[in-house]
Amino acid sequence: MAQAKEGDTVQVHYTGKLEDGTVFDTSEERTPLEFTIGSGQIIPPGFERAVVGMEPGETKTATIPPEEAYGLHREEMTITVDRGGQFPEDINPEPGQQLQVQQPDGRAAIVVVSDVSESTVTLDANHPPLAGQPPLTFDIELVDIIAAGQEQVAG
Repeated sequence: MAQAKEGDTVQVHYTGKLEDGTVFDTSEERTPLEFTIGSGQIIPPGFERAVVGMEPGETKTATIPPEEAYGLHREEMTITVDRGGQFPEDINPEPGQQLQVQQPDGRAAIVVVSDVSESTVTLDANHPPLAGQPPLTFDIELVDIIAAGQEQVAG
């Protein structure tokens, strides 16, 4: 039977759990997640690597460290802005609130309000809420390999 390899397009079912067993995401009762291994479509990247070598119908449990999951919490990805000049007046920020901001290069990013004072708002661009978490556990079932990647031929 074929094993999943880089370049294959696969379908998987998964359940992601925190260290205490809390489920943070699952594909159960949804269509399987479809992606091409090695394309960088999936966060966390360690998830893609866990699927390599699996056969259709196989299940496994993979533990993915933070640096291969949603990353470590990085202080440089937090910023405190002045409510008076840098923060839109029509928004009443509250801790935990997600906002979309425009980066200097024009791309949009999601940030979370992590702290609010009378004069400032602290925004966190780390992946909410999974950056910095201890290793994450994924129960993975390879449903199918729907398109095989191109074999590399030595020349």
